[in-house]
Amino acid sequence: MIDGRLVAAAEEERFRRVKHWAGFPSQAIAWCLGEAKVRLSDVDHVALNQLSRAHLLRKIFYVLSRPAAANLVLGRLRNRRQRQGVVKLLEESLPGESFRGTRHDIEHHRAHLFSAYHVSPFPEAAVVSVDGFGDFASAAWGFGAGGDVAVGDRVFFPHSLGIFYEALTQYLGFPHYGDEYKVMGLAPYGKPRYLDRMRRIVRLAPNGKFTLDLSFFRHQRGISYAWDNDAPQVAGLFTPALEELLGPRREPGDALLEQHRDIAHSVQRMYEEAFFHLLGHLRDRYPVPNIALAGGCAMNSVANGKIRRRTPFRHVYVQSAAGDAGGAIGAAFAVWHDTGGVRRFTMDHAYWGPSFDEHAIEQVLQSAQPRIHDAGCFTERVADAGELCARAAAAIAGGKVLGWFQGRMEWGPRALGNRSILCDPRRADMKAILNAKIKRRESFRPFAPSVLAEFVREWFEEDDDVPFMMQVFQIRQERRAAIPAVTHVDGSGRLQTVRQETNPLYHRLIAAFLDLTGVPMVLNTSFNENEPVVCRPEEALDCFLRTEMDVLVLGNTIIRRGA
Repeated sequence: MIDGRLVAAAEEERFRRVKHWAGFPSQAIAWCLGEAKVRLSDVDHVALNQLSRAHLLRKIFYVLSRPAAANLVLGRLRNRRQRQGVVKLLEESLPGESFRGTRHDIEHHRAHLFSAYHVSPFPEAAVVSVDGFGDFASAAWGFGAGGDVAVGDRVFFPHSLGIFYEALTQYLGFPHYGDEYKVMGLAPYGKPRYLDRMRRIVRLAPNGKFTLDLSFFRHQRGISYAWDNDAPQVAGLFTPALEELLGPRREPGDALLEQHRDIAHSVQRMYEEAFFHLLGHLRDRYPVPNIALAGGCAMNSVANGKIRRRTPFRHVYVQSAAGDAGGAIGAAFAVWHDTGGVRRFTMDHAYWGPSFDEHAIEQVLQSAQPRIHDAGCFTERVADAGELCARAAAAIAGGKVLGWFQGRMEWGPRALGNRSILCDPRRADMKAILNAKIKRRESFRPFAPSVLAEFVREWFEEDDDVPFMMQVFQIRQERRAAIPAVTHVDGSGRLQTVRQETNPLYHRLIAAFLDLTGVPMVLNTSFNENEPVVCRPEEALDCFLRTEMDVLVLGNTIIRRGA
């Protein structure tokens, strides 16, 4: 960030090519400094979204009241101390450079709150952060105004909606870090038959808060976490009591039964009950029309999309990296505010990562020419942007699966039109085709539409700007049959609104598809195959060649299979 404006942001996983890679982000740091054209010695401030001394008295009281938890708390404090050497790690990762600025530790949820409000378009807003845990809290909320966020209240360890959802995700046989979205996708196939039992697990409390029945959980006793230099690993979070309540857990790979679908539905319903219980309290306390969300639970796009229907809030903002990655910019903007900086930046797009010019793309294509030829592919350069979009749109309308690699990589987990795979939303068989050719993911998981912002009202029951694909809206009943590939079983779609001013080329492509088909949207999924979203043109070309993708548009070059 330079002078209060974001300049560059990227996650380490895109460079390391390991999903959710956890460790010191040396490659992302080096790229960000290079993009900003500054050296480490030019940096005035480094901010981290953690503060070891936060809520220290609560931690001490927790240990004194529960001696068995001492090792848990002390272990986390030791981990924090190990991270205190960030300046040394910075200098080791950038040989010959030195850091002369100031290091700042920002409390975890304060960073989340700043990441939501400070970059939002709202002058004033209620602000909420909900996740697993950070700095001994799982949720915080308050009011954003004048560039600052006044924190109103928190939910503290060991109670956590994030832990609830993650534990039930593990119970349903999805063991990997970040698998919660699978439960969210499965939920519409079930019924709330287990909701009463979920209410025994999560209990609503006064002032918008919630508590867990800890007999169903293990996290408060201490469990194994592995976060260093690989994908995160989290041990089992639930106790045998959960299986006594719900029945035997589903093992990974087991068939999905009606029981599992009903439990998934009930988990989502319980999350929404607690979420809207909190938002109801928030609206009473802060009677404004705007709300900004952050934290891992802000990735629950299904709940986010219901805010207008179930609360008086009219405008919702969830920035593109709502989870812990977004805590990086939140910490930075908190320091900007704390050091006297004036709020002057709105994040209205997610394109903050690496880009590659035509010369770099041409070099990649030249070096890979033998592989391209052996795969029976042909390349053609199309310099005119209008023709490029028209031809890409024609390929999509013809049923082709098209890779679209343009401009700067997106910040956050969603592909938003620069590192995307695009398909025809009108084809009922497109989900199956896409899964067979590339994605190979569970059949119950939906694909999302990118829609021209000016047509949202005509196709969806809600109308708001959703640039980061962080909300699910209901598709109008009369429109659903026209776009079956992006209509989920409950009639919903996790849309991305596309504006000409923030991504003119992607907008032009969708407009060309509209001209051909009368449909102002395309199916958009991330450009990857069981890996992080592609970052460099080499990775896009590798993904294209090893899968059955039909067409790749790499900058101004079209690569096709066959004649």
